[in-house]
Amino acid sequence: MAYHHGDLASALVQAAVELAREGGLAAVTIREATRRAGVSPNAAYRHFPNRAALLDATAAAIQQGLAAAMTDAPDRSPAERLHRIGAAYVDFALDEPGWFAVVFFGIRPPDPATVREAPAFVALTAALDDLVVAGDLAADGRDDAAWACWATVHGFAELCVRGPLAGVERGEQRRRGDVAIRAVIAGIGSGHA
Repeated sequence: MAYHHGDLASALVQAAVELAREGGLAAVTIREATRRAGVSPNAAYRHFPNRAALLDATAAAIQQGLAAAMTDAPDRSPAERLHRIGAAYVDFALDEPGWFAVVFFGIRPPDPATVREAPAFVALTAALDDLVVAGDLAADGRDDAAWACWATVHGFAELCVRGPLAGVERGEQRRRGDVAIRAVIAGIGSGHA
């Protein structure tokens, strides 16, 4: 992908997204992103003063794609949407481990305030808000439910990507993930209406 007079920052982020897909966090460097964009490394510094800034922009771009996958079925019930959000998160980790690493294990892992603004977390809380409106979740339990849901899918994803479930066949990983997602949805809904 050669850059031709346009938005160099976007071209560099796109190159970095491709690098992350291929090799995770270690593969994303300013030098390689500029090489792929067809510009000198010095050209990047006007947009990204260091690698951390490029990684932050790359993680934000990847998060947008994750959020889009999580919200691709708006016509489902609130519980079904919540299930889809969890399944999309697990699929993201399994299908794109390089992206998963950049988003969640970059140079500066996200803090709770940053997480709340992340597109994926916004999608999760919107689905939980719909559960509140439907009477399936108490409003004062929504914040705890959000962290419980995320902890479940993120922890399960980690078990599959870098833990004891890494060697398990993909279909079985997804089946076990589905069980975990259904359990957390049932748990946040029980006794909270």
